[in-house]
Amino acid sequence: MTDETALTAKSIPGTVLSIDAMGSDLGPAAVVSGMAKSARKNADLRFIVHGDRPELEGLIERRRILTDRCEIRHADGVVTMDAKPSVVMRQGKGTSMWSAIDALRAGEAQAMVSCGNTGALMAISMLRLRKIEGVNRPAIGCLWPSRGPQGFNVMLDCGADIRADAEDLLQYALMGASYARNGLDLPRPRVGLLNVGTEDHKGRAELKYAAELIETVSHAADFEFVGFVEGGDLPSDRLDVIVTDGFTGNVALKTGEGTARLISDLLKEAFRHSPMSRLAAIMAYTSLRRLSKRIDPRRVNGGVFLGLNGTVVKSHGSADGTGVSAAIKLAARLAAAGFAKRLAARIADAEQAAAAAIDMEGRTP
Repeated sequence: MTDETALTAKSIPGTVLSIDAMGSDLGPAAVVSGMAKSARKNADLRFIVHGDRPELEGLIERRRILTDRCEIRHADGVVTMDAKPSVVMRQGKGTSMWSAIDALRAGEAQAMVSCGNTGALMAISMLRLRKIEGVNRPAIGCLWPSRGPQGFNVMLDCGADIRADAEDLLQYALMGASYARNGLDLPRPRVGLLNVGTEDHKGRAELKYAAELIETVSHAADFEFVGFVEGGDLPSDRLDVIVTDGFTGNVALKTGEGTARLISDLLKEAFRHSPMSRLAAIMAYTSLRRLSKRIDPRRVNGGVFLGLNGTVVKSHGSADGTGVSAAIKLAARLAAAGFAKRLAARIADAEQAAAAAIDMEGRTP
């Protein structure tokens, strides 16, 4: 694809996404495959694709659905998975990741997607996009399959920062509630705080204090606080948002994904065990396929960086085309909803409401 055939974001109607094509463990082919899958389902999608121009031109030209829907921006550098965020912040200006974030910063795209190094992506995003006023620590919000009517719960933080004090957890609750409103269309989300038990006396001191703060501001911020929840509640229908620190959230997320893959593998082994079991698999094919989709981690791939002046979606580094497409779908939905601006406005309003509520309670967070 040449410069003459490429389209600029400002000249294209619809939703424009900035794509870091070089950060995937599987290479840019997996990213372009995900773009093509998404383009088939959404005619309004357009892409600004960042990376090695000759390689990307060849990959995109083989996908007819992407014709005239991509602009390629050449970037020589690639942020590797083992790169230190501090080094990338100093030396990463010529990389595809930096270029993709800058397109979002300039307003040429409405959201950005990358499969690259999480720490580096967060560091560059914070440097170039800056935090929303009033946010101390950005968080990664992920979707967790659930029994709820919406099919998913929101969990944060999923690995942006392993630390989180009571005030950080309060902000996570505010951001998670806003994400649930815009991403899951829930007018009054139910928020739970992850703990080792549901009893009030259990947990670390900062968790108990965080629960008090969240309860105090919940009415003013227009969400319902259901109190402490346990690991078994993550997929339940009694809440919509799970709040925790990044260390715990990341461990829970990876454990859930691993368990889903194990269940899928064990089902396949069981139905291949004998001729009768293979016959049973054929008879139950439709139901098995439906189950496979529900527990497939690729279909809920994509963590949203919350608390920044821009919508950044982080896809798994090992995601294939299906996984990348899921991340793109999430980014497109949030972009179409104007999520970044809504979140900033919600945080500002919630901070004022929280301050007023805490003052009325005679507390100082």
